[in-house]
Amino acid sequence: MSYRVLGLDPQAFLPLYSLSDAELQARGARRLRVTESHAAPDRIELRDAEPGETVLLLNHCYLEADTPYRGTHAIFVREGATQRFEAVGALPDAIRRRLISLRAFDADGMMVDAEVAEGAALEPLIARFLADPQVAFLHAHHARRGCYAARIERA
Repeated sequence: MSYRVLGLDPQAFLPLYSLSDAELQARGARRLRVTESHAAPDRIELRDAEPGETVLLLNHCYLEADTPYRGTHAIFVREGATQRFEAVGALPDAIRRRLISLRAFDADGMMVDAEVAEGAALEPLIARFLADPQVAFLHAHHARRGCYAARIERA
Protein backbone atom coordinates (compact mmCIF):
# COMPACT_ATOMS: atom_id res chain seq x y z
CA MET A 1 0.00 0.00 0.00
CA SER A 2 1.48 3.32 -1.06
CA TYR A 3 1.34 6.16 1.43
CA ARG A 4 1.80 9.95 1.41
CA VAL A 5 3.35 11.94 4.27
CA LEU A 6 2.25 15.56 4.66
CA GLY A 7 3.64 18.41 6.72
CA LEU A 8 1.39 21.23 7.84
CA ASP A 9 0.24 23.87 5.38
CA PRO A 10 2.44 26.92 6.02
CA GLN A 11 -0.32 29.45 5.22
CA ALA A 12 -1.70 29.41 8.76
CA PHE A 13 1.72 30.24 10.22
CA LEU A 14 3.02 32.90 7.82
CA PRO A 15 1.42 35.83 9.71
CA LEU A 16 3.20 34.73 12.90
CA TYR A 17 6.69 35.14 11.44
CA SER A 18 6.50 38.93 11.49
CA LEU A 19 5.18 39.25 15.05
CA SER A 20 7.33 40.55 17.87
CA ASP A 21 8.15 38.33 20.83
CA ALA A 22 5.58 40.22 22.91
CA GLU A 23 2.88 39.73 20.26
CA LEU A 24 3.68 36.02 20.06
CA GLN A 25 3.57 35.69 23.84
CA ALA A 26 0.16 37.41 23.88
CA ARG A 27 -1.02 34.57 21.61
CA GLY A 28 0.51 31.91 23.84
CA ALA A 29 3.46 31.28 21.50
CA ARG A 30 7.22 31.64 21.94
CA ARG A 31 10.12 32.31 19.57
CA LEU A 32 13.15 30.14 20.40
CA ARG A 33 16.65 29.95 18.96
CA VAL A 34 17.65 26.34 18.35
CA THR A 35 20.86 25.44 20.21
CA GLU A 36 21.07 21.65 19.66
CA SER A 37 20.70 19.37 16.67
CA HIS A 38 17.52 17.26 16.57
CA ALA A 39 15.86 19.31 19.32
CA ALA A 40 13.14 21.12 17.31
CA PRO A 41 11.38 19.15 14.56
CA ASP A 42 9.55 21.53 12.22
CA ARG A 43 6.00 20.43 11.33
CA ILE A 44 5.86 22.19 7.95
CA GLU A 45 9.05 20.96 6.29
CA LEU A 46 9.27 17.84 8.51
CA ARG A 47 12.93 18.41 9.21
CA ASP A 48 14.88 19.25 12.34
CA ALA A 49 15.67 22.93 12.66
CA GLU A 50 19.41 23.52 12.72
CA PRO A 51 21.30 25.20 15.57
CA GLY A 52 21.09 28.96 15.07
CA GLU A 53 17.69 28.84 13.34
CA THR A 54 14.59 30.12 15.12
CA VAL A 55 11.39 28.21 15.67
CA LEU A 56 8.00 29.19 16.97
CA LEU A 57 6.64 27.01 19.76
CA LEU A 58 2.86 27.22 19.70
CA ASN A 59 -0.29 25.29 20.36
CA HIS A 60 -1.85 23.75 17.25
CA CYS A 61 -5.17 21.98 16.69
CA TYR A 62 -4.11 18.91 14.73
CA LEU A 63 -7.50 17.16 14.78
CA GLU A 64 -10.50 19.45 14.48
CA ALA A 65 -13.07 16.64 14.44
CA ASP A 66 -16.05 17.02 16.75
CA THR A 67 -15.17 13.83 18.62
CA PRO A 68 -13.50 12.96 21.92
CA TYR A 69 -10.24 12.72 19.91
CA ARG A 70 -10.22 16.40 18.95
CA GLY A 71 -6.68 17.38 19.76
CA THR A 72 -4.34 20.29 20.31
CA HIS A 73 -0.76 20.28 21.49
CA ALA A 74 2.50 22.18 21.30
CA ILE A 75 4.45 22.04 18.02
CA PHE A 76 7.53 23.68 16.55
CA VAL A 77 7.36 25.59 13.28
CA ARG A 78 10.65 26.78 11.79
CA GLU A 79 10.38 30.53 11.40
CA GLY A 80 10.38 31.27 7.68
CA ALA A 81 9.26 27.77 6.61
CA THR A 82 7.11 28.09 3.48
CA GLN A 83 7.47 24.74 1.70
CA ARG A 84 5.11 22.02 2.92
CA PHE A 85 6.69 18.57 3.02
CA GLU A 86 4.96 16.01 0.83
CA ALA A 87 6.43 12.67 -0.14
CA VAL A 88 5.01 9.38 -1.37
CA GLY A 89 6.44 6.20 0.11
CA ALA A 90 9.15 7.95 2.13
CA LEU A 91 9.38 8.99 5.76
CA PRO A 92 11.44 12.09 6.54
CA ASP A 93 14.47 11.72 8.81
CA ALA A 94 12.78 13.84 11.49
CA ILE A 95 10.27 10.99 11.90
CA ARG A 96 12.62 8.06 11.21
CA ARG A 97 14.95 9.04 14.08
CA ARG A 98 12.24 9.21 16.77
CA LEU A 99 9.90 6.98 18.71
CA ILE A 100 6.49 7.55 17.09
CA SER A 101 2.94 6.96 18.23
CA LEU A 102 0.98 6.12 15.08
CA ARG A 103 -2.77 6.67 15.35
CA ALA A 104 -5.35 5.49 12.81
CA PHE A 105 -8.60 7.44 12.41
CA ASP A 106 -11.82 6.83 10.52
CA ALA A 107 -13.52 9.47 8.36
CA ASP A 108 -15.37 10.85 11.39
CA GLY A 109 -12.17 11.44 13.37
CA MET A 110 -12.60 8.47 15.68
CA MET A 111 -9.45 6.53 16.54
CA VAL A 112 -9.70 2.93 15.39
CA ASP A 113 -6.15 1.71 16.09
CA ALA A 114 -2.83 2.89 17.48
CA GLU A 115 0.69 1.60 18.05
CA VAL A 116 4.10 2.89 19.13
CA ALA A 117 7.22 2.09 17.11
CA GLU A 118 10.64 3.43 16.32
CA GLY A 119 10.35 5.65 13.25
CA ALA A 120 12.64 3.44 11.18
CA ALA A 121 10.20 0.54 11.76
CA LEU A 122 6.96 2.40 10.89
CA GLU A 123 6.42 1.33 7.29
CA PRO A 124 4.91 -2.13 8.00
CA LEU A 125 2.63 -0.53 10.59
CA ILE A 126 1.57 2.17 8.12
CA ALA A 127 0.80 -0.53 5.54
CA ARG A 128 -1.20 -2.56 8.06
CA PHE A 129 -3.27 0.42 9.22
CA LEU A 130 -3.95 1.71 5.70
CA ALA A 131 -4.99 -1.77 4.54
CA ASP A 132 -8.00 -1.48 6.86
CA PRO A 133 -10.83 0.10 4.81
CA GLN A 134 -12.19 1.71 7.98
CA VAL A 135 -9.03 3.85 8.29
CA ALA A 136 -9.23 7.22 6.54
CA PHE A 137 -5.88 8.72 7.66
CA LEU A 138 -3.07 8.35 10.16
CA HIS A 139 -1.44 10.81 12.51
CA ALA A 140 2.14 10.40 13.64
CA HIS A 141 2.99 11.87 17.06
CA HIS A 142 6.32 12.12 18.83
CA ALA A 143 5.73 9.48 21.47
CA ARG A 144 7.89 10.94 24.22
CA ARG A 145 6.34 14.41 24.34
CA GLY A 146 3.07 13.60 22.57
CA CYS A 147 3.39 16.34 19.94
CA TYR A 148 1.75 15.98 16.53
CA ALA A 149 4.36 15.17 13.86
CA ALA A 150 2.64 14.57 10.50
CA ARG A 151 -0.35 13.26 8.59
CA ILE A 152 -0.09 10.03 6.62
CA GLU A 153 -2.70 8.96 4.08
CA ARG A 154 -3.14 6.62 1.13
CA ALA A 155 -1.33 7.78 -1.99
